[in-house]
Amino acid sequence: MADIIYKEESYKIVGCLYEVFNNLGGGFSEIVYKDAIEYEFAKNDIPFEREKEYQVNYKGIILEHKFYADFVIQDKIILEVKTILQLTDVQLGQCINYLKVSNNKLAILANFSQQGFEYKRVVL
Repeated sequence: MADIIYKEESYKIVGCLYEVFNNLGGGFSEIVYKDAIEYEFAKNDIPFEREKEYQVNYKGIILEHKFYADFVIQDKIILEVKTILQLTDVQLGQCINYLKVSNNKLAILANFSQQGFEYKRVVL
């Protein structure tokens, strides 16, 4: 069985996400969940950056379009937050793009919906 990348860190992050959902439930906009997540990360001494900007290097030039990851935790795990009916390949693709431009290995895709909370680990 393969080792799970950043197992302990992921456990703490997902615990904060469940805490947010258990307190807010579904139905809020993304920004409300992001604010609550920021509070939980700070309360639990989890180092993070919010809305971290990444540039795309193409053949030695920096392209005009930039990516903004919702959260980068401990400078190695990307957290992308959604409030949609269900996660699709589009959101997974977004996480893969973030992993490519950041050179990180793990993204957590979290969805807070009316139906409940779900998350996926995306490993590159």
